[in-house]
Amino acid sequence: MGTPNLLGPASGRVPDVERIAVLRANALGDFIFVLPALEALRAAYPEAEIVLLGAPWHAKFWRDRPGPVDRVLVVPPAPGIRGPDPGEPESTLDDFLAAARGERFDLALQLHGGGANSNPFVAALGARVTAGLRAEDAPPLDRWIRYVYYQQEVIRYLEVAGLVGAGATTIVPALAVTDADRAEAAEVLGPAERPRVALHPGATDTRRRWPAERFAEVARELVGDGYEVLVTGTPAEQDVVDRVVAAAGVPVRPQVGTLSLGGLAGCYAGCELVVSNDTGPLHLAAAVGTATVGIFWVGNLITVANLLRGRHRPISSWTVLCPVCGVDCTPGIYPHRPGDGECPHRDSFVTDVPVVEVLEAARELLRPEPGAS
Repeated sequence: MGTPNLLGPASGRVPDVERIAVLRANALGDFIFVLPALEALRAAYPEAEIVLLGAPWHAKFWRDRPGPVDRVLVVPPAPGIRGPDPGEPESTLDDFLAAARGERFDLALQLHGGGANSNPFVAALGARVTAGLRAEDAPPLDRWIRYVYYQQEVIRYLEVAGLVGAGATTIVPALAVTDADRAEAAEVLGPAERPRVALHPGATDTRRRWPAERFAEVARELVGDGYEVLVTGTPAEQDVVDRVVAAAGVPVRPQVGTLSLGGLAGCYAGCELVVSNDTGPLHLAAAVGTATVGIFWVGNLITVANLLRGRHRPISSWTVLCPVCGVDCTPGIYPHRPGDGECPHRDSFVTDVPVVEVLEAARELLRPEPGAS
């Protein structure tokens, strides 16, 4: 029998499972969305080894970290699986698959996407049973569920876990913060003299970026409320962080490239609130238990916004037409509707979110009314 499934009936458990491969080799936020599915696998197969087929950052981040991942195998760069990291040594997919078949996986799960490239990869691992998602252009695995774009990501991957009898035990991604994470954050940031709030104004996709000047206005207001404000970013986001700092006009603390991913987890765990675009650090903050205000395009609100509202406030833009050319950007998902569905512009789709909404949500979370939780 599998563990009880909060999402409805699951398929039967696979007997005699000693080793499970899970393909999820993409970015930080993407990985956080599969944590409940990994917890479901752990509960259903408590004696099995769970091996994440991931990227180099997964191997570094999961070293000595408690959680549902026992080991990481780094997948070489391959089309539709992952791109190469700068300076990454070359390795071939054929060599990786040959070594992976030697692992003798009992289960192999594709939690990576629609499956056009990832399903053949998972099938080539040689596992006794394969399971995963399947878009229209993807070959089937032994057990599969249709990939439908507009579905909440956490639930999507829990449904895949259910295909092998791993019923959902939680719908909330949670990530352990280690002593090393907290120590690194303390060394970099020093002791907090006031309660801390972090802003993260970057995002890889510029269409998901709220204007830097509005983050600066939020920073200015929260400093006035008595908070120490950090502005976090990756080295690639230095410019947008600099713009926030310059426009704020009050003392804020930029943190660009000063913390490892673990250190960032420790940093956010010590904050009262994180205000961010829809990007990996927002989901990291929620996973370590920090309250969040997230700024979302409506499509991403459906697929990746945190499901809870006690400590999380996703605020949506309802823009679906490109702000430059006016093209409806939904027909790529709904092909029977008029419009091109694609355009070359990458201007922000979230500029219609007003500062006042973000500030109201932030202050409500920072100063909850009596009895609120």
